[in-house]
Amino acid sequence: MRLSAAAYRVPTDAPEGDGTFAWDSTTMVLVRAEADGQVGTGWTYGPAAVVPVVTDLLAPVVAELDPDDVPAAWSAMRRRLRNAGRPGIAGLALSAADCAIWDLKARRHGLPLARLLGTARRQVPVYGSGGFTTYDAERQHRQLFGWVHDQGIPRVKIKIGESGGTNAPRDLARMVAARRAIGDDAELYVDANGGYQRKQAVRMARAAADLDVRWYEEPVSSDDLVGLGLVRDQVLPDVAAGEYGFDLVYFHRMAPYVDCLQIDVTRCGGITEFLRAAAVAAASGLEVSAHCAPHQHLAVAAATPNLRHIEWFHDHVRIEAMLFDGAVSAAGGGAPVPLDRPGHGMELRAAEAERYRVG
Repeated sequence: MRLSAAAYRVPTDAPEGDGTFAWDSTTMVLVRAEADGQVGTGWTYGPAAVVPVVTDLLAPVVAELDPDDVPAAWSAMRRRLRNAGRPGIAGLALSAADCAIWDLKARRHGLPLARLLGTARRQVPVYGSGGFTTYDAERQHRQLFGWVHDQGIPRVKIKIGESGGTNAPRDLARMVAARRAIGDDAELYVDANGGYQRKQAVRMARAAADLDVRWYEEPVSSDDLVGLGLVRDQVLPDVAAGEYGFDLVYFHRMAPYVDCLQIDVTRCGGITEFLRAAAVAAASGLEVSAHCAPHQHLAVAAATPNLRHIEWFHDHVRIEAMLFDGAVSAAGGGAPVPLDRPGHGMELRAAEAERYRVG
């Protein structure tokens, strides 16, 4: 089995930002796993430095392995990363490679990946995610209105915690505007990206009580587990976190402090580790939500009984539709799981992607 990788940097369609970070481009790293004339792909969103981790560290340890033995390949790659450090860039590489090997296995057997993993559902609930702090009022309104009233997506999320929580009045004004845009029936979610302090996070939730916010993501730093638990016990919305989890122990530690555990298949260790993290959540009585990279999540989300939804993240939805054939629509609030073509059902448009290649 051969592994290779390439990085593609795609400009955003407008400046994007949240409570603690801003960006004007997004880099996707695509891993290819090849064997017996078949090619599987997996991808992650992170720096181009992921590429040499795949080619220099991971590729050699799976070269002689049977592509069907995904657990053996995952274990060999994880061991190889011991001294490189599992969290961060190495974890992104492991995740994309694991997803690529699962896709390869499905294609070698002529199966949709969702059939190989098994399904708990054939359509995955989504929530529209965007509402960046960098958006003006008109752009935010247009995006949210489009998701709810044009596409029929009944859940949407905006970013708050602007400038590290130092502009709370604008946060609240944008939440009011969001509720006005989506109407009374749609669910409103907010994401502070760790921008608030503990009591500030509680005050913000109480100030927005009449807006019926249902989801309060990272109201404080995800590193502050005790703080997450304190906020969770003081507010009505479900508190969620977990997107920065790179290994199983992370999710085990966080589960007692949140209402819903977020897992990112492009960070956590791929499909192999996503399924195990979802089991950890289930053992704590929690549902899980798939973070970003929506098309990379479809098959594993379909296989996860305790899944709540997938984040239909504006930036990644756009990139995946630009660079791949096979992207699906989430109109009506659910994304259909591809069951009519092998693997995850996505095919890179190589010529289109090449113009964005940076590594």
